[in-house]
Parts: sequence; structure tokens; C-alpha cells
Amino acid sequence: MIASIITIGDELLIGQVIDTNSAWIAQELNKIGIRVNRRVAVGDRWDEIWRALDEEAAHASIILITGGLGPTADDITKPLLCKYFNGKMVVNEEALKNVTHLFENVFKRPLTPRNIKQAEVPDTATVLINPRGTAPGMWFEQNNRIFVSMPGVPHEMKGLMENQVLKKLSEKFELPYISHKTLITFGIGESMLADLIEDFETHLPTHVKLAYLPNYGLVRLRLTSSGIQKEIIEKELKALFEQLQLLVKEYLITNQDEPMESIVGNLLLKQQKNVATAESCTGGYIAHLLTSKPGSSAYYEGSIVSYSYQSKEDLLRVRRDTLMQEGAVSEAVVKEMANGLLNNIKTDYAIAVSGIMGPDGGMPDKPVGTVWVAVGNRQKLITQSFHFRFDRTKNIQLTAMNALNLLRTFMLADNQAAK
Repeated sequence: MIASIITIGDELLIGQVIDTNSAWIAQELNKIGIRVNRRVAVGDRWDEIWRALDEEAAHASIILITGGLGPTADDITKPLLCKYFNGKMVVNEEALKNVTHLFENVFKRPLTPRNIKQAEVPDTATVLINPRGTAPGMWFEQNNRIFVSMPGVPHEMKGLMENQVLKKLSEKFELPYISHKTLITFGIGESMLADLIEDFETHLPTHVKLAYLPNYGLVRLRLTSSGIQKEIIEKELKALFEQLQLLVKEYLITNQDEPMESIVGNLLLKQQKNVATAESCTGGYIAHLLTSKPGSSAYYEGSIVSYSYQSKEDLLRVRRDTLMQEGAVSEAVVKEMANGLLNNIKTDYAIAVSGIMGPDGGMPDKPVGTVWVAVGNRQKLITQSFHFRFDRTKNIQLTAMNALNLLRTFMLADNQAAK
């Protein structure tokens, strides 16, 4: 079963808003056995939207549309769909009840005529009530094609997809079973990894696909198979996945599809330990990653963001002599930052980072991208230097990933030594 995704909005085309909807929708469709063949972004122009509907209907059986359902003049998706599907606008009573409820009980604001118009829908649509917003979703069927229009607001779109659209699609079609198995490696590039598993990849069955997904120093390897007989697919994929894990065991950090912050968080939970961070160049980004995982209060103690020399001295007790002789981006300073953190916060482990993220600030002996990281506990600290070559944002992200991985390896070694 093939699907297309159409996202509507000038803001997407000029880069003012990043389209996260398409990626999320594609992931969710894939889970139920629907493959996305095309993704199209169009502006708020009648002829372009109409053309996109025609073109995607020629390529797919399912067309999912997001955006253009607001109450303002530039939101033209609903009247266009009304004409496209030969309907007329009517007030849907359930949609009106939803809008009224939201304004009276949630927004606490008077309902205006413009808001009431949100309850108007083409009479050729099956209405999908949107409890998270005023614009209802709409389901159309024409020429053996299904068109689903949803709001562009991600929170509202996800609610409709999770609670209504995916269920209706699963009931409408006999969908194949799809299985993915993903592992994550660290410390080896994509090309070297491909060389390492070349023979394995060459001899994969034709219906099993291997994907390489590099990101911030990590490489995810994903095996995928699909078919009707779930048990046979799972048995075959399990055996292949076990082979793959053995081949990359030197670089394997997890056999689950999870981010580095979750890997570290789960390891801390397992060991019943906690961590705190002292951040200079990352400005709290490591803290953000660790606390993005629900339940992180069980293992994350806090952060000291010490950007200036003075704050390093005052908050982490880094010595002035060390800063003046070695510079803030140095092994000596990150060690003192980590020790200062361990002495100030009751924590089992510490991460300390200092670096030059760019685009300015580099020196001949410390160019942009130079980073020092220290991790450890009260008994031992280890340090490592890195030299990244990207822009400021990516340098920060790579620093965070490598710092978390250094902590991961330290914890594993620390736990092994304790046995």
C-alpha cells in the first residue's frame, strides 16, 4: 500500500518553519505496513495545491494532507477540498460542539463568527473531530483513493493520526506485517562499517533491506522485512540481527533504536547511580538531552553552566592560575571543573566540557572545534580531546554525543571493575 504526504504552507517553503510532520507521519504509516512513496510541500496557492492532489493521486492510494485549515484568509485548504470533491460547505454539529467547548472551557474566550466557521466542512467529507484544536480533520474517498486532511499544528495532527486515522486505515486495508530491528554503533564511520559487513549485506535475502543511518557520530543499522506471515518474518530477522550484532560487536552500543541520552539514562538507572554536568561550550545542551527523557529525575542531579572564566572560578572552584596558564579549553581546566562539580553537587558521576564551537575564537594551537571532555567520579577521572570541523550547532551536538559516550564507557568499566 503506497501513500503520499502533502504539506501546505508558504512558511515551509521559505524555511520559516521546519516540516516535522512528514517525517513523523511516514514513521507511523510504516509501522502499520504503509509505505510513503512521495512527500511534497506546496505553498498557500490554489493551483499548486490542486495540482499536487492530482499528481499524488496518480502515484498513491492514500494521500495525507497537513496545513491550511486555520481561520484566516490564507488558509485555503478547506474551500479547495470542498470544490475538489464536489461538495458544499455545511456546519458539522459535532465539530461546532468541539469548537464551543474549547472556547468556553479551555481558552476562556468568547466565540466569534470566524471561530464558528471552523466547524464548517464539505458535506462530502467524513469529519474527524479534533479535541486538541478547532480545525477538524476530513476524510474523503474518491476513485479508489483516500484523502485525509489534517491541521498543520503537530500536536493536533498527531492526535488525529494516533486516535483515528491509523485505526481507520488499518480497518480499511489488509496491510502487510513490517518488522524493523535496529542497532547503534559508535566510533566507526559509515564507509568503514559498510566494508566491515560487506559480505553479510551481499548475502542478505532480497526481501530483507539494510539501511545505514549516520547521525552525530553514531551509525544506526536497520534491518527491515515485511510480509504476511509474522512468525516467519520475525524468526528470520532475529537470526540475521544476531549475526549483524556479532559482526559489529566492537562498536555496538545498543541493539535498540534509542538515542544516546536514553542509553546513558538506562545505564544509570540499572546501576542506581546519578550524574551531574558542568558545561561551558555546550551551554546546557547536555543537560537538555538528559532531561528530555521522562523519569530523568531519578538519575540526573543538575548542571552548572559556567561560560566565563569568573563563573568557572566562582561556581566550580577552577583555579585562576590554571585558567591563565592552560586556557579554558584544556585538559587541566575540565578536570578541575569535574572535581568542582563533584564537590558541589551530591552526584556519583560528573561530565565536564569546554571547547571552541565557532565560528570565531579559534587559535593556531586550538582551532575552532577543539574540545576537552572529562568524566568520572570521586575516585577517578578520564579525559579526552576532540577536534570537530563543522558549524557551531553541529560542533555542540557532537560534543554532547561524545561526552555522553565517554561517560557510558567509563560507567561500564567502573561497573566491571567493581565486580
